[in-house]
Parts: sequence; structure tokens; C-alpha cells
Amino acid sequence: MELHDVWFVLIAVLWIGYFFLEGFDFGVGILTKLLARDRPERRVLINTVGPVWDGNEVWLLTAGGATFAAFPEWYATLFSGFYLPLLLILVCLIVRGVAFEYRAKRPEERWQRNWEHAIFWTSLLPAFLWGVAFGNIVHGVKIDQDFEYVGAVGDLLNPYALLGGLVTLTLFTFHGAVFTALKTVGDIRERARQLATKVGLATAVCALVFLLWTQVESGDGKSLVALVVAVAALVAALVANQAGREGWSFALSGLTIVAAVAMLFLTLFPNVMPSSLDADWSLTVTNASSSPYTLKIMTWCAGLATPVVLVYQGWTYWVFRKRIGTQHIAEAVH
Repeated sequence: MELHDVWFVLIAVLWIGYFFLEGFDFGVGILTKLLARDRPERRVLINTVGPVWDGNEVWLLTAGGATFAAFPEWYATLFSGFYLPLLLILVCLIVRGVAFEYRAKRPEERWQRNWEHAIFWTSLLPAFLWGVAFGNIVHGVKIDQDFEYVGAVGDLLNPYALLGGLVTLTLFTFHGAVFTALKTVGDIRERARQLATKVGLATAVCALVFLLWTQVESGDGKSLVALVVAVAALVAALVANQAGREGWSFALSGLTIVAAVAMLFLTLFPNVMPSSLDADWSLTVTNASSSPYTLKIMTWCAGLATPVVLVYQGWTYWVFRKRIGTQHIAEAVH
């Protein structure tokens, strides 16, 4: 396997990790309006992801940096062609981070309510837009012979990409609901399980249609295996949730995300951005990659730094592993 193939796999792993981790905290942000009945319950939801949300976003930064260094042509075409939607995602992530930190800085009702609105919308929009972006990457966009995107923003809003956005939105919401059931106690835990069942059923329908569409259009044997794993894991997550096995349900909903994103990358390879105008104009792991020397240096750096990051982030989750409820924050609310 060539180094550019290795880095394609590594970037796929980074995106899988990002969607697995950021997926549930996007979902929790959405649940602040769908599940929480009052301000203490919204604070419980926010506190479940408070210690980890910023660490989850490190996966996005690493994926973007790795793409820039390993596949500069891919990075340039992606960020120029998808400039407006990616800018909107970036603004949402900035506002969302500020909202988490500033919400409790003042006690006024209006102040906290506005930041809570910001958390909801800046969780919902990226959850949808990431699916639209990856739907377009897999489906193919208008790239000319100079490897430049020549389409309009409206071209990105095609049925396949919009369905992809709906899949990520519902899947992340389901993932967040299962995570909430895993991390909370009392009535909010039971309501999270009930909501997870409803959202999970909608997710199953959308995901099945989207993944079958992907398989028929550009899949092979490997992607079919990933499709089967994704669907089976989602069904098993629903069953585990119904049985009150939140740990298993969360692991299986995470496996759904892993298998689904892996399927997208399997159907994409060896392309990194297919051209819908001419297959010969597609960006591939070969024509979009950096020099072998650059990839070699990156491989050594990643090999040394990645284990440290994984151990630290795993330790963070272990430290904040206990369940919480409104009784744990009643004094602070008062």
C-alpha cells in the first residue's frame, strides 16, 4: 500500500472519529429543545457534554489539517467549492463554543435563553450540513480539467445530498438521545430512551434509503458489507435501547456511524472528489496527494502524537463517566 493510500485511510478514520464523538454532542445540543422541559434539565444535558465537546472537535481540526498536508489539491477544491456551507459550519461551531462557555456567565433569564437557542441551532445546522457536504463529495460535483469546482452553491442542494443531510441529522439526534440516556438519571433518562426509539425509527428509514442509493450508484462488495453492518447495528441499537441497555445501545449507535461513514469512503476510493463532468477530471489519491517525502514525515509525526492524544481523551471520558441529574445541579440553579 502506498503512503497516499495510507493517508486516505487515516483521514477516513479521523472523520469517523469526529462523527462518532461530535455526533452525540450535536445530538445533545438538539435535544435541549426536543427533550428538556425546563432550564435545570437543559443544564443537565449541557453538562453531559460540557467536559468533552471541545476535545471532540479536535478530530475535525486534525482531519482538516491532515487533508491540507496530505492532499492539498483535495483541500483546495473542497474548501473553494464548498466555501459557503463550510463557512456556515465554521461560524456555527464558533458560536456554539461561545454559547457553552458564556451561557452561565450571567443569571438573567433572557441571557441564558438566547444562548440556549444558539446551542440548539448551532448543533442542528452542522449536523445537517455535514451530511450534505459528504453526500456531494461521494455523489460527485462539477470539477473541470484544472481540478477546480465550477458549479454553483445551488448545485450542492441536490436530492441525494439533502437526503444525506437528513440522515446525519436524525442519526446524530438518535446518537445523542442514547448518550443522554446513558449519562443521566431519573425522569429525563426514561424520556431520552423513549425519544431515542422514535428518532431511531425515522433514522432507520432515511439511512436505509440513502445507503442503498449509494450502493446501487457506486458500491462494491466491501461497501455492501459496511452497509449490512450499519443497518444491523442500528436495528440492534434500537433493540438494546428498548431493553434499557444504554451502554450497548450507545456502542451500537456508534458502530452505525462508523460503518456508514466507512461505506462512504469505500465507495469514494480511489477518488477523493469525483467529477460529475468527466471521470478523467476527478481528484484521486494519486493526483491530489503531496510528495512522498511529505507523506513520510507526516506518518512519523502521526505515529508519535496520535497515541498520546487517544490516551488523554480516553482518560477524560473515564474521569467524567458518572451519570448526572437535576438533583446534582439544584443548588447551582438556586
